[in-house]
Amino acid sequence: MLQNEPSMSQIDDYNGNESKEKRSIVNKVIIVCLVVGALLVALKLAYNTPGDYVGTLENPGINTAR
Repeated sequence: MLQNEPSMSQIDDYNGNESKEKRSIVNKVIIVCLVVGALLVALKLAYNTPGDYVGTLENPGINTAR
């Protein structure tokens, strides 16, 4: 079983030998993830709704600490 597995030096993209195509795909995936994350943060900030808490400091509402 161990005879069939390649060593690290036999793998094509080991030790900095990856292709330019693979490197550009990885960079594009990282950029897309960052853009999607920034978009989600912007949507959360733009459409942030207040919580469901009903009450004020004078009338605190329902007491859940029993």
